[in-house]
Amino acid sequence: MKRLRSVSLPLVLIMSLALPAAMAAPQTKEQSAKPKQRPAAAVPAPRNDAGWKKRQESISARVKQGNVDLIFIGDSITQGWEGGGKKVWEEFYGKRNAVNLGIGGDQTQHVLWRLQNGNLDGISPKLAVVMIGTNNTGGQKPEEIVAGIRAIVRTLREKVPDAKVLVLAIFPRGKDNQAPQRQAVASVNELLAKRGGGRGNVTLLDIGPKFLEKDGTLSKEIMPDLLHLSPKGYQIWAEAIEPEVEKVMGKK
Repeated sequence: MKRLRSVSLPLVLIMSLALPAAMAAPQTKEQSAKPKQRPAAAVPAPRNDAGWKKRQESISARVKQGNVDLIFIGDSITQGWEGGGKKVWEEFYGKRNAVNLGIGGDQTQHVLWRLQNGNLDGISPKLAVVMIGTNNTGGQKPEEIVAGIRAIVRTLREKVPDAKVLVLAIFPRGKDNQAPQRQAVASVNELLAKRGGGRGNVTLLDIGPKFLEKDGTLSKEIMPDLLHLSPKGYQIWAEAIEPEVEKVMGKK
């Protein structure tokens, strides 16, 4: 049986093999961790259509006049307080220095941009009511939409720190529980309840069931197109949140 001979490598060769490993310094956790990219729903973005710009500017002009104690933030469902909900608005909010910050078609990222670009400048409202996200459900995941809603809440806490914030779960839409739109909204609301938080100056409230029939269907008497509210729908909304509004604003 042959004996194996040991081979001695020259010192220079050993050092040349070890040198690259020695030069490669270990990465710290901060260096190796990639920064998380925020979803589009949580990144402020304006819209380019003229109607949106005009509405955005008119809201900013109104808040600059001051005398703002209550603000409603959202999309076309919120803007509808000026249409089908006008009579109810006058009854519940006409004497509460309320301002409607809703713009039809808005998604969370659009609201974020507005709040950072004029819609909150110079005001110190007592209460902000937020209902947003239904327009995001067509192309974004629940966790992305919730990130957008949470970003809106953070912005409110930064820009109007003394305001109480009432975050409403997204209103139900679609005929029944089998409708894809209803399921999409339900997924967002379920996650919002877990991550949205109801602490500090922030309250999370789900009034969605109040719009539904006993069998879970949505009546066109409440939402004629199974999305936007009728005058009766706005009455339900106002009555449902009044206990929370009254805590901050006093009796209407």
